[in-house]
Amino acid sequence: MTLSSDVLAYALALGFDRTAILPAGPPRYGAQFAAWLAAGYHGEMAYLAARTAERLDPARLAPDAASMIVTVVSYDLPAPGDMAAQPGGRIARYARWPDYHETIKARLHALDAFIRERTGRATLGKAFVDSAPVLERDFAEQAGLGFIGRNTCLITPGLGSWTFLAGLSVPEGLDCLRSRRGSWKLEAGNASRGMEGGCGRCTRCLDACPTRAFVGPHVLDARRCISYLTIELRGPIPRDLRPLMGDWVFGCDVCQEVCPYNRGSRATSVGMEASAGLLHNPPDRPTLKGAVAQPRCQGYEGSSPEEPGMGSPVLPSVLSLADLLTLDEASFRARFRGTPVLRAKHRGLVRNACVAAGNSGDAALVPALIALLADPEPLARGHAAWALRRIGGRAAEHALAQASAVEADPWVREEMIISGG
Repeated sequence: MTLSSDVLAYALALGFDRTAILPAGPPRYGAQFAAWLAAGYHGEMAYLAARTAERLDPARLAPDAASMIVTVVSYDLPAPGDMAAQPGGRIARYARWPDYHETIKARLHALDAFIRERTGRATLGKAFVDSAPVLERDFAEQAGLGFIGRNTCLITPGLGSWTFLAGLSVPEGLDCLRSRRGSWKLEAGNASRGMEGGCGRCTRCLDACPTRAFVGPHVLDARRCISYLTIELRGPIPRDLRPLMGDWVFGCDVCQEVCPYNRGSRATSVGMEASAGLLHNPPDRPTLKGAVAQPRCQGYEGSSPEEPGMGSPVLPSVLSLADLLTLDEASFRARFRGTPVLRAKHRGLVRNACVAAGNSGDAALVPALIALLADPEPLARGHAAWALRRIGGRAAEHALAQASAVEADPWVREEMIISGG
């Protein structure tokens, strides 16, 4: 067994569904990313443009890195009522689980500790889980873990696109390394050409997008994407896009739900690793305390790997709109603590719930929306007004007339007096 095969086997033990190793180098699609930024498709996500040099040249982020270990973790796990059809506000499937940033990063730290124990390296590797300036999908494709579909998601045959991507940059290179235990070698495995496959003639994702956010294949205008509108956008949602958002209150899965690769795609990890040639001698999936010694994560504060698997979802797929409309700051933080939904912030989630309420046409939500007309937050008042206009009815019209007479914010007042739509 080589060090590379040991690393891949241990990654499997830590709960990563796919793992591959490739030489550290530039992304394939750096020019396309720069053009995407230049077109302004990133909207208010200024952080994407703030560290462009590092995204286009990973050596700036980790100067001593010689290899990148790229991982895939599936969150397409069976759960009762996952796609239950009931009135309410839908959240993206990934948001139902505990926040992946911390749980996956702990596993990466454990993987790095395992490598350091084998090679005697004293410095820490660089772990990245969605928050570092790294083009993860680009490197995952280079590593042979899948291909980037027309909807810009990495699609891994056998897992589909219901996955989290993460990675680890390490100074161990592809040549022989000296350590306390002899010579070791990290091998590139399937890293050179990427996995064969593609979308063929399929355009289901492009055709199904409710807001027509795709400029073309592989090009997403985030400013029209429901995920961006419900999570990243901090101000008012453009009026013309609100009716197209349906019942989504956090994220959107439409372009993934229609993808043929996501139809019953979940497979056993070890079997897929073996068929992809990523393990020399694929073992039965070991436990953390089984076939490979569990490393200590020295140097990483508060880092301890959990048992493999994502555990159980902590949120339902559909949230009560009545509950969301009456959330205060404290109840919001208590309800969504430890989940990705916190990213939307209280004001954003209430805004999103107002839009979903207006689209629902449910008159039972009118009292909660009327109460929001007196909310201290203009964002809530304005979107509640839009929803009331959209639902209509005598009570809604009367409340809007009263509120508009005393409203001081020009934008909110405009929302109160224009017709819904």
